[in-house]
Amino acid sequence: MASLQNSPSIHRTLFLNASSQVGLQKPGVVTCSRRGVAFLVRAEQTMSPRQDRPGRRQALVVGTIGAWVSLINPTSASFAAEAKKGFLGVLDKKDGYEFLYPFGWQEVSIEGLDKVVKDVIEPLESASVTMIPTSKQDIRDLGSPQQVAEVLIKKVWASPSEKTKLVEATEHEVDGKAYYTIEFIGQTPNYTRHALAAICIGNGKFYTFTTGANQRRWEKMKDKLHTVVDSFKIFNV
Repeated sequence: MASLQNSPSIHRTLFLNASSQVGLQKPGVVTCSRRGVAFLVRAEQTMSPRQDRPGRRQALVVGTIGAWVSLINPTSASFAAEAKKGFLGVLDKKDGYEFLYPFGWQEVSIEGLDKVVKDVIEPLESASVTMIPTSKQDIRDLGSPQQVAEVLIKKVWASPSEKTKLVEATEHEVDGKAYYTIEFIGQTPNYTRHALAAICIGNGKFYTFTTGANQRRWEKMKDKLHTVVDSFKIFNV
C-alpha cells in the first residue's frame, strides 16, 4: 500500500477534495446545471405513399443492422441507454468510460469532478467520476481491495470528523480489466450516507466512480445504486 499512500500525484490531485469525491458537496458548490441527456437517439423516417417499396425495404434493413450494432458494440452511444429500462447512459469517448444512472437525475458541474449526475430533490443520491494520471498498469498494484478501500475512505471520501465504516471491498474483472468495488457508510452530525464506489486503472489514469444515497433511503435505492456502480466500465482510447 505504500505506492498508494505515498503517491505524490494522488495526494496532490485526489486527496485535495476529500468529501467532494463521493458526492457530499453542499448545494452551494454547484456552479451550473442542465438536464441529463440520454444517449438513445431514434431516427424516424416519414414515408409518403409515392415512395417505392425497395426504398422502404432498404430503410428497414439499415435500421435492423443499426440495432444489432448497438447491441454488440459496448462503446456505442445507444448501448448504455438501452441496457436497462429506467436508466440513462453516459458515454465519454474522450476519457474512455461509461455508466448508467437513474432516469430523472440531472447533470451538474462541480469543480474537480469530471462528471456528476444527481437527484435535485435528494442531493445525496448522485454519481461522479474523477481521474488522475498514474504510472500504474493495474489497480491490484496498489494493494488488496480492503487495503485500498481503507486508504480512500480515510483520505479521500470522508472528512476527518466523519465516522466511517467499510462494509465490503471486492474485486472482479471485466474484459480482462480488474475493478475494485467498495461499499461503505459515512456518518456526520447532519446525515448518514451509504455509498458505493468502483475504482480501476487504464489509459494511464486512476478512475474513481462513486454513487450513493442517504441511509434512510438505502433500502429503497440500493438495487438501483448497485446497477449504477456495476455499470461503470472503462475502455481503451
